[in-house]
Amino acid sequence: MDLRQLEHFVAVAEEQHFTRAAARLHIVQSGLSASIRTLEDEMGTALFERTTRKVNLTEAGRLFLDEARRVLSAAKVARSVVADMQNLQRGRLTIGAIQGLSPFIDLPKLLGDFHRQYPNIEIRLCFDETSALIEGVREGRLDIAFTQFVEILPSDLSARMLACDPLVLACPSNHHLAGQQELQLIHIMHEHFIDLPTTHGTRQLVDQSFALAGLSRRSEYEVDDLTMQLDMVAHGLGVALVPALVAQSHMRNAPNMPFRPASLAEPEPCWELAVVFRKQLNSDLPSSATAEACLTLLPTLS
Repeated sequence: MDLRQLEHFVAVAEEQHFTRAAARLHIVQSGLSASIRTLEDEMGTALFERTTRKVNLTEAGRLFLDEARRVLSAAKVARSVVADMQNLQRGRLTIGAIQGLSPFIDLPKLLGDFHRQYPNIEIRLCFDETSALIEGVREGRLDIAFTQFVEILPSDLSARMLACDPLVLACPSNHHLAGQQELQLIHIMHEHFIDLPTTHGTRQLVDQSFALAGLSRRSEYEVDDLTMQLDMVAHGLGVALVPALVAQSHMRNAPNMPFRPASLAEPEPCWELAVVFRKQLNSDLPSSATAEACLTLLPTLS
């Protein structure tokens, strides 16, 4: 008995017809019939009841079908494990990411660590918005993606939370709210906001927070670059709600910019970072060895 015979048996059982099963397997019907007869001889019992129109499983055939499927599934997993091992010797890791990751994760260090462990794997990195990155993972163009956390994902994807950071109000250092604590959204609703595009995850979080509070606000400017957004704040063009670590990082990198954040009162909106990947069937484990190898190098939730 071999895997080929089991594949033949399962095909006939599912198609209930030798001709259709042979077409599905891309073999001649006589060869399929001979394979099934050999299998039945080895089993010492009939697995099918044959009529001129249809093929039905015997009681022994029904019992054997479940086991045959299990064996074939195990063989598929075994092949996949070997293929994944080979992929770690060569191949490609494609990573997607949103902008502004550096305060939360040291991406160059991660890529360096991965390269040192798997020097023959090519690494590709691209940046986009959360929705496009999730679609890229779902379609197989990306192995993993660093995105803003999304509550509902396609059923074949999974996510691991990496960071959770409260939003703060970024404002010029001479602003009347600069450095204040426990601000309510109602205290800032009349400010002139500098926002990211509506497709950006942080913008969506800000809009959602005001909507849930039953408040509206004024979006004075819209820019598609986080650094530009905070530079415009520093030059007095308005305020912005950004993750706290992003604000702190900007102050370190641009110490001459007159810029100071103010904190929000609880329950404060929180920006959440996650890594998204395709998962195995009936499991939350990554479907590819390269993705799993990269994930093992990531920090835990901070």
